[in-house]
Amino acid sequence: MLPVVTGTGGNGLEALVPTLLLVAVAGFLAQLVDGSLGMGFGVTATTGLLAVGTAPVMASASVHLAKIGTGIASGAAHWGMRNVDWRMVGWLAVPGGIGGFLGASTLSSVAAGAARPWMAVLLVVLGGYVVLRFSAWSKPVRGSGFTPSGRRWLLPLGGVGGFVDAVGGGGWGPVTTSTLLSTGRIQPRRTVGTVSASELIVSLGATSGFLLHNGGAAWKWSVILGLIIGGVVAAPLAAWLVRMLPVRVLGVGAGGLIVFTNVRLLLDSLGVPALAVGFVSVVLGLSWVVGLVWAVRAELHQRRIARSEAAAADPRSLYEKA
Repeated sequence: MLPVVTGTGGNGLEALVPTLLLVAVAGFLAQLVDGSLGMGFGVTATTGLLAVGTAPVMASASVHLAKIGTGIASGAAHWGMRNVDWRMVGWLAVPGGIGGFLGASTLSSVAAGAARPWMAVLLVVLGGYVVLRFSAWSKPVRGSGFTPSGRRWLLPLGGVGGFVDAVGGGGWGPVTTSTLLSTGRIQPRRTVGTVSASELIVSLGATSGFLLHNGGAAWKWSVILGLIIGGVVAAPLAAWLVRMLPVRVLGVGAGGLIVFTNVRLLLDSLGVPALAVGFVSVVLGLSWVVGLVWAVRAELHQRRIARSEAAAADPRSLYEKA
């Protein structure tokens, strides 16, 4: 179990420092995944906290509150890297915040348990389509963006994403990022940056709902502070990565994460034995790695072809580079 600070003085400080360090590492890894792929902070941070002995209730409540701090850092970092489409942020964030508040206010363990397998199936299908699109399509992104009338469908998407995030302890990124990537209308880095910038309002809405109906008894400030420290440190690196990574690598990486995470959730909810879940997870993880390697190789091959075509069109460019 994580050490608990029960007093003041040397013993309390000695217990607090290792807690902050362990949780900060979990927050760093969680934000690195979330900021570069547009999803995963809740799942990654909660998994890391549980692995170091944090109680489930403490982990869930603390992660939601910490996402406010990491959301500010992540949004600012993506803004600095020009990864954010501000025309879309309001359409996603406002209904997302409302959905998060309603989800936290009406949270029911029975309802959440009943809905989780169906949501997992939907996300597996969406994630599979994203992987297929960014691996098989010659032009996976059309880059045309959304018209003002077309952005209206972002309202229900944001509301559903915020509600699922609050009810399920995570889901804003998987729902919104996967859906936006599947349309092929905006660049993956813009999708990730926009979803990350919008998440601050969603976290505020969900935290307000939890605070109003459940109070802050489950919040542990050492855990929250550690997550924020790790997340703030990772945010600029994640924003830089999402700008530098090729389109295919981002698409396959995000889609593979959606499939990997939700297949596990689906199997667990169906009562599949742990050994079988572990075997399937290993197979999916290896397949995901193979897909990422293929995406990198395909991107390098495409760049070589582009350079060859440019050299054939203007042979002088070779001498200029030399």
